[in-house]
Amino acid sequence: MHAFDVLGAPVRRRILELLADREQTAGEVSGVIQKEFGISQPAVSHHLRVLREAGFTTVSAEGTRRLYAVGSPPLEEIDTWLEHFRRFWNQRLDALGTELARGKRGTRNRGGPKPSEGSPPHTKDREET
Repeated sequence: MHAFDVLGAPVRRRILELLADREQTAGEVSGVIQKEFGISQPAVSHHLRVLREAGFTTVSAEGTRRLYAVGSPPLEEIDTWLEHFRRFWNQRLDALGTELARGKRGTRNRGGPKPSEGSPPHTKDREET
């Protein structure tokens, strides 16, 4: 199964998010997924098996418990594929960084209190005609 097919299921993406934080037992993962998605324990086990067989997770035995962790090879494959598209968002992020730097420079150069620090902005007095 292709990596993107595996990640097409919201349940499997959520399982990976949980495992990205730390290694967890099948029971811990099942508890969260059952609450969030309203699916049965056997259904969660099926998703864990798909992730394991595709290399997205690794499993190790600790006594009677099965500990799941994120496996990196398929994620590296996705990262390599995404490399072709990074230029589209990297340019935008670079432009955003430039604009943020300009805004900070402008605030520093103007001096005086920032709008939130001083009194309300000055309004011109009305002249009577």
